[in-house]
Amino acid sequence: MAAAPILSWEGLSLQQGSGWLFRDLDIHIAPRDRLALIGRNGAGKTTLLKLLSGAVEGDRGTRSVQPGTRIVTLEQDPFFTGFDTLLDFALSGRDAPPRHEVEAIAGQLGIDLSRRADSASGGERRRAALARALASEPDLLLLDEPTNHLDLAAIEWLEGWLQRYNGAFVVISHDRTFLERLTRATLWLDRGSLRRREIGFGGYEAWMEAVYAEEARAAEKLDAKLKIEAHWLERGVTARRKRNMGRLEKLYEMRAQRAAMLSPQGAAKLALASDDAKSKAVIVADKVTKRFGERVIVKDFSLRITRRDRIGLVGANGAGKTTLLKLLTGELEPDSGSVTLAKTLTPIVIDQQRSLMAPDKRVRDVVAEGGDWVDVQGVRKHVHGYLKDFLFDPGMVEARVGTLSGGERSRLLLAREFARFSNLLVLDEPTNDLDLETLDLLQEVIADYDGTVLIVSHDRDFLDRTVTITLGMDGSGKVDIVAGGYADWEKQRKARLAGKPVQRTDAATKASAAAPPPPAAPKKTKLSYKDQRDYDLLPQRIEELAAAIARDETALADPALYARDPARFAALTAAIDKARAEKDAAEERWLELAELVEG
Repeated sequence: MAAAPILSWEGLSLQQGSGWLFRDLDIHIAPRDRLALIGRNGAGKTTLLKLLSGAVEGDRGTRSVQPGTRIVTLEQDPFFTGFDTLLDFALSGRDAPPRHEVEAIAGQLGIDLSRRADSASGGERRRAALARALASEPDLLLLDEPTNHLDLAAIEWLEGWLQRYNGAFVVISHDRTFLERLTRATLWLDRGSLRRREIGFGGYEAWMEAVYAEEARAAEKLDAKLKIEAHWLERGVTARRKRNMGRLEKLYEMRAQRAAMLSPQGAAKLALASDDAKSKAVIVADKVTKRFGERVIVKDFSLRITRRDRIGLVGANGAGKTTLLKLLTGELEPDSGSVTLAKTLTPIVIDQQRSLMAPDKRVRDVVAEGGDWVDVQGVRKHVHGYLKDFLFDPGMVEARVGTLSGGERSRLLLAREFARFSNLLVLDEPTNDLDLETLDLLQEVIADYDGTVLIVSHDRDFLDRTVTITLGMDGSGKVDIVAGGYADWEKQRKARLAGKPVQRTDAATKASAAAPPPPAAPKKTKLSYKDQRDYDLLPQRIEELAAAIARDETALADPALYARDPARFAALTAAIDKARAEKDAAEERWLELAELVEG
């Protein structure tokens, strides 16, 4: 028998302006629920968390909480004004947690709570807020973007803590890896309604596409042209995901090419590169070393960065990522060695500049300087069509910046910056405060960008989907150069820590030395007939299995199914398990064959 909910809202409705943000929502949270709360920026996710916590009252509906339930919220932007130190903040409030518990968690997170609150960084404030929330021994945790400003080590620590946690949690996050590892059910907030499925975030996208496809079919049957028009954004999201499969294949090809160039043989070829190849180099770092006092940040780092490279910089906070980024862009001079930038380099930097956009300006003013046309990388586009590419309804062209949500401002910033001519794009923590749709858009824009990209990020999934080379930093001054994304760097790092032999990826550092003529290229390994057939047909089979899983999960989501037809419930459960196992095996097989093809 299912446990009684520890918190419920029945008939929840909330007005916003002259309309309703939510109407007639029913929410029930059980003692061990692990819920992902998903929805576009502006859908009301943070407001819903406040309604769950009791910080905001609904206009209609009934909220009930099991007696003795302790509810704790980790806010996206905690209020630190008025506190001298981070410890004062962590111990504040009517239900302040025990000091020894706060200090124990702070120690594990690596944060000095004696730091002054007004001068603490975003990462330090986030850790202090986490220590306060987790030390409170909550029965229900409400987490709003918990990974913002955290480095990889802190994110992995938080994942481990939540996996051991005995209570329930609801989490809003743009970090797909975090959500996939931790959640078991999904709340989808969409156009004022709330859907729930007993699947973790890993199954959300297939579920979402199935819902939108069914809505589109229903709209067409009703010949409701206006309703179909209202779904242009959702259909665009689905279409982009289909295109992204092709983009990922292209990314794998680029990684394979870069892996060859970073191998010892590739380094020799680079040393004798033709003038045409040399002209493609946009940044060349040669034996770069940088120190601050006695501490070595970067030591003997060499790399040739070419046009269309996507470089990801990863490592713990303080490992030196921003320093290396500044060295590569010429903002900082090395102590020894050299960094040479192409004379034709025209960079743009995208960070959290959306706060600098004047709130009284219209969307049209920001993108098209008040006109109807935008010059996009030398191509003239109408402002309505261009904004649609960035998920804006054309009707928003006259909207004021101050009325936009955080995600909409981020998309507007992307639209403005990508219209400018550039051949170097620098992204420093670009994923903070973005919703999942905007992240999809950013990945798509990066994939289509014709220049070079430098990315500093702690978002593992984002890096795996975008970069061709990962520069991994551990704070010792050594920089790992790995062809691939975060997962490739993590695999190499774990192998090295386990004492296993790893393929050296920093051989390009020897490219400046004289080298003999390169040996003949090795012959490609020819796939057998069966291997080639599997390589060609498996992607379609994987899509079919994913569709079957989504279809069966949709049927299984019927809350009355078990009572009405327990045999069908059992059959669907078995079919889903079988399809998942086959899909996992098919993906593993295809990846093995792809590695052979790339080799």
